[in-house]
Amino acid sequence: MCSAARPGPVLLGLRDAVIGAGSRCSWETSKVGGRPDCVPGITMQYPHCPRCSDPLIHIVQVYCPLEGSAYHRTINVLACLRPECCGRSDSWKVLRSECLETPLNQEPTAKKMVPVPVTVKDWCPEADDWGMEESWGSSTEGVVQTPAPDSEREVIEQTSRLEALLLEGAEGQGLVSQSTVPEFQPFYISVIEEEDSHSQSNFKHEQELLAEYQRREGVCVEQLPLSSCDGEGAPETYEKSQVQHGDRTFNKFMKRISSCPQQILRYCWNGSPLLLSPLGMESAASMCELCTSPRVFEFQLMPALVNMLKGSGSQEQSVEFGTVLIYTCQRSCWSRTNQTPVEESAFVQADPDQHFFNRY
Repeated sequence: MCSAARPGPVLLGLRDAVIGAGSRCSWETSKVGGRPDCVPGITMQYPHCPRCSDPLIHIVQVYCPLEGSAYHRTINVLACLRPECCGRSDSWKVLRSECLETPLNQEPTAKKMVPVPVTVKDWCPEADDWGMEESWGSSTEGVVQTPAPDSEREVIEQTSRLEALLLEGAEGQGLVSQSTVPEFQPFYISVIEEEDSHSQSNFKHEQELLAEYQRREGVCVEQLPLSSCDGEGAPETYEKSQVQHGDRTFNKFMKRISSCPQQILRYCWNGSPLLLSPLGMESAASMCELCTSPRVFEFQLMPALVNMLKGSGSQEQSVEFGTVLIYTCQRSCWSRTNQTPVEESAFVQADPDQHFFNRY
């Protein structure tokens, strides 16, 4: 069962080199800003805000294939620029696109694919490839192939041939837009494991900002409890601390990111998000609208990203948020005949202390 899949390590996305004007990126590139790079065979109609009808602006593209899947996988996140819209979850769009790792013209096989439980790919040895233009590639490790019984073989062959016929000559149109759309200055995303960030936290400026925050709020961040990504371990017990705004969830957030305040993205598929404020009656998770499987947390955008989003050229654009939680189908449901992205879910939390991050 997919629900048994354990979350992997927490990966932190950091700002890397600026993508120069005229540079071409691959859909296998993780980046901030620019325009979405469409997966082969996909037609992506540029989305508009359902509230004001303005074209959305591309925030981030993450290449994130899953272990146990024969598909490449890319997620694009877009948002509305209007201040009255960008703080609302329904003014954000999350588009998941996939394509087969095996070329479509490959001779169909008479074997039945039996996937193992879906877990996040082992990115650790390849983590530094985030933000690089060359392909990461993808493997089918963890996918068990067992010959289908004779009674099933003919049906499987016929199905494979039918899918091949449907896809033969089907070329995706890529990104389709009816008008000029706004863009943020693009830059690559590099990645480190959260554990490694503790040994790379000699950032004088960031530590000065953290000390300033502690003086202003009257709290020692280092004394606040720290929870794990997958929520395991003993229940947390909070020590009494005099925090000016009294928000323990926010201070736990600050504790967790204190070793790497410049992180712009946190990735932990099927893990637990790092919340800025407690969830009330609302629920961030939802059900997949295609297969009705539950959606699971995959990654979140962090407050430090807000001040790094710059308009291209002389354009002045901004999107304000605290953190944006991205939830995707637990099964990552996809058909070989899909030619448009699958829409997933975004949940926006406002930042109770945004000015702390505005100086990065």
